[in-house]
Amino acid sequence: MEYIKLNSYTVPYISLAAAVVGSGAAGLACADRLHRLGVRDIALVTEGMEMGTSRNTGSDKQTYYKLSLTGDREDSVVELAKSLSAGGAMHGDLALVEAAGSARAFLNLVELGVPFPTNDFGEYVAYRTDHDGGRGRATSCGPLTSRIMTERLEEAVRRNKIRVFDGCRAVEILTAGRKVTGLVAICRDYVTADNPLGLICFGTRSVVWATGGPAAIYAASVYPESQTGSHGVPFLAGAEGRNLTEWQYGIASLSPRWNLSGSYQQVIPRYYSIDARGTEREFLADVFDSPSELFGAVFRKGYEWPFDPRKCEGLSFDENARTYKIRPGGSSTVDLAVYAERAAGRRVYMDFTRNPDGYLPAHLPSDAREYLQASGAAGGKTPFERLCAMNRRAVEFFASHGVDLCTQPIEIDVCAQHNNGGFSVDVWYESTSLPGLYVIGEAAGVFGVTRPGGSALNSTQVGALRAAQRIASRTTSPAAEPPSESRGAALFDRLSSDGTHTLSAADILARRAAGGELMSRSAAFLRDPKAIVDAAAAARAELDAIEREILVMRGDFDALRELAIYYDTLITRYVYLCAMGEYIARGGISRGSYLIPGRPPGDDPLRNKICRVTLTSLSKPPVFEWEDARPIPQSEQWFEKIYNR
Repeated sequence: MEYIKLNSYTVPYISLAAAVVGSGAAGLACADRLHRLGVRDIALVTEGMEMGTSRNTGSDKQTYYKLSLTGDREDSVVELAKSLSAGGAMHGDLALVEAAGSARAFLNLVELGVPFPTNDFGEYVAYRTDHDGGRGRATSCGPLTSRIMTERLEEAVRRNKIRVFDGCRAVEILTAGRKVTGLVAICRDYVTADNPLGLICFGTRSVVWATGGPAAIYAASVYPESQTGSHGVPFLAGAEGRNLTEWQYGIASLSPRWNLSGSYQQVIPRYYSIDARGTEREFLADVFDSPSELFGAVFRKGYEWPFDPRKCEGLSFDENARTYKIRPGGSSTVDLAVYAERAAGRRVYMDFTRNPDGYLPAHLPSDAREYLQASGAAGGKTPFERLCAMNRRAVEFFASHGVDLCTQPIEIDVCAQHNNGGFSVDVWYESTSLPGLYVIGEAAGVFGVTRPGGSALNSTQVGALRAAQRIASRTTSPAAEPPSESRGAALFDRLSSDGTHTLSAADILARRAAGGELMSRSAAFLRDPKAIVDAAAAARAELDAIEREILVMRGDFDALRELAIYYDTLITRYVYLCAMGEYIARGGISRGSYLIPGRPPGDDPLRNKICRVTLTSLSKPPVFEWEDARPIPQSEQWFEKIYNR
């Protein structure tokens, strides 16, 4: 291994054609695609192969959304692109690319051994998911679809002997002349007397950023705890963000963290809360006008899982009673009711052991009754029995985490689940502002206001393929020159000390957690304009104070790693809050998966506008630019023209 002087440290240096950062479904797929395209001088850099969202998340039956490959429903690439972009604020050319690559990406997973179910004739049968438009493009391997994907993709990476640098947290993207030249990471394995920070440097002109969503900015989160995100690093390098305001939030369990969508809702579980005195009540009965309306809303929450301000009538705060008043409406009224109970200091639970008060099959709306009957679950006497009949694996998941749904309720909240926005990329998933940086998976700002459930998994595979194709076409570029300086290394050196008054990893984690609590209160699925401005100012002040208030013991790698995560998360939180403030200042209304009090959903003045954000300097506020969403292009369809290129 070659060594170089980086600042004052002697650090390992590896020259590569491409470095893939992240080991989820997107990163592993891109590494595999690069190898198959003949780009062999590559490495996968990961904080932990077993960490992250793809490996540790799911739902009742985690959805993969794709071009229809079953039945007699009409479908096409353009129709799929229309569904992907139907929510607004999504570029049509990106929607077309995501749709065009869908079948190839899906069938590649099938060939790698991902067991998507087929009927007797080999059709990949499908079901309805949220924002699907009734097309029936959703499929699943059960609760752990993305985990199975990562396992099969990792097997391919290992089989091809692609180098994996495990335990490495990327802390800086190196640039020269506004182009990527490399990557700096910290890793416990490389800590020496001459390299106390554990730095390792990768020289490359192609960095693939596949680090997932910025999970750590929220406290109420269904992301696995091992997923923190790493958006601050690209922001500091000059990567432009896009649609940062657009998220998905929904009802999830707190331990384990898990989406409670689909079957978990369709079996009509009992919702209840407990106050500080131990008093229990079924609060949804106070919100809905009839049992039929209540049960229908809970049932539809299964395939309308993300909070949607169009599917509720809203809420108001009673200053005298110090409680929220909720106006009954659609399925997202359930989310508001859960939030109001927790805001009042009560803990909220979902219970499969008993039916909700007043439950009778006759009280179910027709769509719920017919669905339960068709799924063989109508005869279940309790939600648990119905869930066992409808989706046994959804029960087994909780059992594998020590929770017996037959006897135990699960505590719930409305949690952050997915960021539709991210970094601005072109149709090859290359950053629009930083050549040589490719962003794929959830970190890429591909989607708009809404997206069909499961389309994010399709995006991981399509983005991986497109980025690999573009990198493979450019591998004749000369190798990057080894750097002599690192801004990230200099920062961590200044924040390290051999003396006293240093902070532990737990101290720094507590600071990060406090910021997440503030974010969840002010800027999650309920967004108060003043609270967002105040939270952005607080994040700015926290950034300004970091070099005065943070000091870790030199050689305490756990504290250093937590410092790197905290610093990255703080930058991310600040930029995202500023973007939310910009959207509100522009007249933005409630839409997608968030509610802005006093601005109900309706005729969206920004529906076809996209907000881009750049952090030009940490000493200045982010810079915003608005652009029109590009329509789905009229692509060339004459075969001979394409054939003879």
